[in-house]
Amino acid sequence: MTIVTEAELRDQLRRPSLGATVKVPAGARFTPSAQDFVKQWQLQLAYPDAPQDAPRDVPGDGESQPETPERSGDNPSWQQESVFPVNRPEHPRCGSCGEQLSRKGDNMTQLNDEIFVVKTHPRIRLRGKFDSLHALVLMAECQAQTMGPDWLAEALAVLASYCRELTSAEYHQRVVAPLSLPGWDEKSIHKATHDPQSVLGVPHETLDGSSPVLSHWLNLCRTSCRELEIEALTALPSQDDPFAVSLNHALNRLSSAFYFLQLRLAQTKKSK
Repeated sequence: MTIVTEAELRDQLRRPSLGATVKVPAGARFTPSAQDFVKQWQLQLAYPDAPQDAPRDVPGDGESQPETPERSGDNPSWQQESVFPVNRPEHPRCGSCGEQLSRKGDNMTQLNDEIFVVKTHPRIRLRGKFDSLHALVLMAECQAQTMGPDWLAEALAVLASYCRELTSAEYHQRVVAPLSLPGWDEKSIHKATHDPQSVLGVPHETLDGSSPVLSHWLNLCRTSCRELEIEALTALPSQDDPFAVSLNHALNRLSSAFYFLQLRLAQTKKSK
């Protein structure tokens, strides 16, 4: 699956003009900033390699609906904005006793579309850590937007979207969509982090106090993700449940993605 970035669209246009046409691969996903760029300039999308009768979707269109279990097999794009509010159960039940609740106490929260549980429930604790990781990635993206390079800010925006995908998958107990970054799929990212010298031309990186601030931000995201992976294995220990297996795998690959960006940042500095 190809991911189109704002930088790639700008390279095609040189000087953007309202209603200009850009060529994109059929079935491509768009980073959040690329979606905004298309809407801002009302760009027309051309799909030169797509069949004549293929649908011409505008990035972001039709993606405002919340994820549902029925769509889980469709592998929908996870690069979309958050949707609020979550549907509240018409007749909520207690996750402990199974009885219908007449009122929700402050110590309870919604587990899914039917059940409320106490906030110390393992999955609620896990959900809180997803929220914390998402906040951390957004902080790293903010730093990258200020300090550059642009490709890093784009990549972190994609990973922030993927944090929302993880939260959605956990809530609906569905299989998590595969992780990818602009120009890199899950398999190539995994290979680069295990053999960076042959793939990226840089050795494994050991940080110290003199390392760039952005490298430390990426490392902080990585370590937070590792902690989250352990929390997920505690909350969802079953290796027979496809949902649990996919979530644990996704967290493992997400932590690799942060290290991959750290290596790419080192590669960028080496080439200067």
